[in-house]
Amino acid sequence: MSAAGSLLAVVPAAAVLLLTVAARPRTVGTVAPLRLAVVRAVLLAGAYAVLVVEVLGATHALTRPAFAVAWLFFLVAAALAAGLRRRRESRLGQSAAVVPRAVPVGAVVSGGGPEASAPTAERGEPAPAPPRAGRGPAGLLAAAVDTWRTARPGERLLAATIGGLVLVELLVALLAEPNNFDSQTYHLPKVEHWVAQGDLDFWPTAIHRQVTIPPGAEYLLLHLRLLTGGDHLHNLVQWVAGVVCLLVAARITAQLGGGRRAQLLTAFVLATTPMVVLQATSTQTDLVCAAWVACAATLALDGLRRRTGWGTLLGLGAATGLTAVTKTSGLIAVGPLLVLWGLAQLRLAQTRGPAATEPAAGGAARRVGGLARTVGGSVLILVVAAVVVGPFLARVTAEFGHPLGPPRLRESIPMERHDPASVVVNALRIGHTAFDTPLAPLRRAGADLIISGAEAIGVDPQDRAITFGRELFPEPAWYPDEDRVAFPLAGVLAVIGAVIALGRPRQIAPDRAGSLRAYAVVVLTAVLLHTAMIKWQPWGNRLLLYAVVLAVPLAGLWLDALFRRRAGAAAPAAGDAGASVGGRGRRSVATMTAVTVLATSALAGVLALSYGFPRRLVGAGSVFTTSDWDTRFLRRPQWADEFRWAATAVRDSGARRIGLVQQNDNWEYPWWLLLRQPDGGSPELVALQSVLPERPPADPASVDAIVCTGGKAACAKLVPAGWRLEFRGYVGYALPPGR
Repeated sequence: MSAAGSLLAVVPAAAVLLLTVAARPRTVGTVAPLRLAVVRAVLLAGAYAVLVVEVLGATHALTRPAFAVAWLFFLVAAALAAGLRRRRESRLGQSAAVVPRAVPVGAVVSGGGPEASAPTAERGEPAPAPPRAGRGPAGLLAAAVDTWRTARPGERLLAATIGGLVLVELLVALLAEPNNFDSQTYHLPKVEHWVAQGDLDFWPTAIHRQVTIPPGAEYLLLHLRLLTGGDHLHNLVQWVAGVVCLLVAARITAQLGGGRRAQLLTAFVLATTPMVVLQATSTQTDLVCAAWVACAATLALDGLRRRTGWGTLLGLGAATGLTAVTKTSGLIAVGPLLVLWGLAQLRLAQTRGPAATEPAAGGAARRVGGLARTVGGSVLILVVAAVVVGPFLARVTAEFGHPLGPPRLRESIPMERHDPASVVVNALRIGHTAFDTPLAPLRRAGADLIISGAEAIGVDPQDRAITFGRELFPEPAWYPDEDRVAFPLAGVLAVIGAVIALGRPRQIAPDRAGSLRAYAVVVLTAVLLHTAMIKWQPWGNRLLLYAVVLAVPLAGLWLDALFRRRAGAAAPAAGDAGASVGGRGRRSVATMTAVTVLATSALAGVLALSYGFPRRLVGAGSVFTTSDWDTRFLRRPQWADEFRWAATAVRDSGARRIGLVQQNDNWEYPWWLLLRQPDGGSPELVALQSVLPERPPADPASVDAIVCTGGKAACAKLVPAGWRLEFRGYVGYALPPGR
């Protein structure tokens, strides 16, 4: 990466930081205001990044200079917004010094606890936030130091573990080359095609996922690819998404009544979940999707107690659109969240009755106005979402006649049977894979029970209508692999938290019982919809990552309540000594069990980071001891030399236009790296097969060389007569006579 590329890569990060300053909430009683500002900033930056790609793609201007200008403009706009915000606060500060104003005590609670928004929520019209000193970097540092000083030892341990994991993940993300299997097949080739074409038009390809799968995460990668000239920082997209998930999950906990310890427990459980640890250093897309869903959740929860302003409506629309353009499965959760938000807004509109002196007609008019405002806000959310995801859906519809793509995509992942028996079997299989452990006897016993139960109710447990591809249930998922690792600890804690939140919410959030129960219903609904809509597959755990992020706050709240009850147990009265001792004993056992589970969770996170696959700190394949090229091929080490061998022969032949022969799950990305032009420009790679009816493949006679992956027989069918075909295992090449 060049020095210019390094400087350009800093611009988006600097713009987001400035936006965080400019987007701080202005109202009293906002829960976790700094985290809310981060949510606003990342949503605005994400929507801007997507729209920049769409606009420049439509004008055939996907070039480095165009992207550099777009981000410099965005940086200047963010700087101006931050400057105006600071100037306004300075003026308000001077006014406040002359005319002091009383501020509710609950409004300045730094932890964003349950009392934070009560004073203004009652009126439905939040008051402007008074200017506070210490909002700059120095003030934030001082606040962080003070928080650390006042924290309990357990809270410090939780925070240190979270911070340590995040920092080591950053190190791995920077050191490791992209080596995710799907990224080699379609995530990163998609980016390279855009760069080579200069636009977003579809292209002939044998890998339909390069054009049919929503490209939101790849849009973000495209920015880094053009700004830096390579893929050195590609892993940072998911790392940033992981950090956003931690911050937003903690804020959701605060919105549901959790204090500092509950928020730390939530972040700790999420940060130590192996799937989160491993994907935070990857070029997969699941954490990006989870981050957008979490942003939608926290904004929706803000609407449970106060009327939503225009800025939040735009944020909800952006979160919905970004989820849709990244991974449509995330909409399974965003939909119920928006329904919850809408119902809460309608309730607020109806319960804001007229004042004692206001005529009944005036109160009715206000309620009608509130209803119209809710409907209008809902329409605005959908319009903003359509602006973000609409261009991609329009291209897909124009190409395949359906916004969800060709039939092979619509039938491969979504459930094709929805009878109750099939849905139950699918849910049980998904749960078995999600809660898998290294205990093989337990895995086998659970799988046998599910299979026999399915057969008893007349459902084939391997039915293709409820099973992805040709996969067979069960499949071990305990090993720390980024694509399939289970989450039994986080899952069990979340299930317990959800059960208590649904049955006895006042036990864990006395002041937020209604909101907590409603949120738990939404999480449960999302999980049930997922199991009814998505087929079981061995890699299904990563598709559930958005649900894990949403559910973990329930675990954090429950754990905090458990520790709180244990610490707050009063000395028993004389007559109740026996019963109290028994109750304390049960609480002690529960507390020790919870502590053991948390310690095990921390161990699982550390082991996943140390030995996880395909990026690890120690052992074979360590990021410290493995070369860059070999790191890319840790999934398939035997292919590393084969790709180099074929690419060297093609380059030495002087070929300019190179044909691709491959199957749907073959690796294409190595060709883009090995056959790049001497000046760094993209090679001219054209597909000799195409699954897109309206995009015919190139004529083999029109290319100077052919490179192949997969089987030799499939390649030989497309090689012109008289050409020389060479093959080594997985990779081959063909050259015309004389080359």
